[in-house]
Amino acid sequence: MTNLDKISRTSVVGSGYMGGGIAQVLALAGYPVSLADVDEAIARKSRERLIDQAAQYESLGLFAVDAAATVADNLSAARSIEDAVSDADYITEAVPEVIDIKLDTLRRVSASARTDAIIGTNTSAIPIEDLAKEVHGPSRFLGVHWMNPAPFIPGVELIAGTATDPEVVGIVEAFIGSLGKITARVADTPGFVANRLQFALYKEALSIVEEGTAAPEEVDAVVSSTFGFRLALFGPFSIGDMAGLDVYKGAYDTLEQAYGKRFAAPNLLVELIEQGRLGIKSGRGLLDIADSDRDALVAYREQAYARLSALRTELGPAPGL
Repeated sequence: MTNLDKISRTSVVGSGYMGGGIAQVLALAGYPVSLADVDEAIARKSRERLIDQAAQYESLGLFAVDAAATVADNLSAARSIEDAVSDADYITEAVPEVIDIKLDTLRRVSASARTDAIIGTNTSAIPIEDLAKEVHGPSRFLGVHWMNPAPFIPGVELIAGTATDPEVVGIVEAFIGSLGKITARVADTPGFVANRLQFALYKEALSIVEEGTAAPEEVDAVVSSTFGFRLALFGPFSIGDMAGLDVYKGAYDTLEQAYGKRFAAPNLLVELIEQGRLGIKSGRGLLDIADSDRDALVAYREQAYARLSALRTELGPAPGL
């Protein structure tokens, strides 16, 4: 089995916005990256685009000095998918989110890669189990879900299939972490965690617009400047524990009266409250936050919110929005 110490050559199959961003991250970290697409001409064109983009980011201070040169040195365009993966230790599949395209690509990738090469698919919603059936050696296959834009979004979901070797998950977790990313292991269910939450919010936002509660621009303003502002720094459970789970229960009761059972308080929330676990004010909520950390956590929160608010002021409104 490939070990993290021996991962020295990488490959990215699919050179679009998502795959290209992943390739930049790998190249900037010093790994040789063989980039493949439908044909060599597209791969070459994508390589030039990624180098030019790196130069632009460098000029804006978003990438380090000499980033474009580093990308140019480490990123190469492959003649074919087969050539790109033949000598790679770690392979990222990042073709369009169409299952037939992914299955065909993974079939080609796994047939041409070394048997000890690790293969990660960048699917954002397709179950790993559905894709693994076309992978030769599915024990070395898993989901590695990056978010757009890959160079700047820190989170990456790791999704093991039933056949995935646990050692492979550990290797990839360490490898992706070494790139400066934050990994989270999640179960193999449609949409995983990020997109399940993201699309649940989007659906409710559309309902609000459809019923005339607020215009799209107003919904965006509310989300980005209220609870979405907090979500830039804390997850929903951290926020809930700081606010108080009993407060959340009261809000659910009001929402249920207005919108029905879909807004009923979740069973787990009710159980926690019955156990006296109300959040940091009672010592425990859904998370286990020590009493000794409570004051420091609140101080961190205030400082973080103040700095984020200052950053928003410094950047100003997004153009066109």
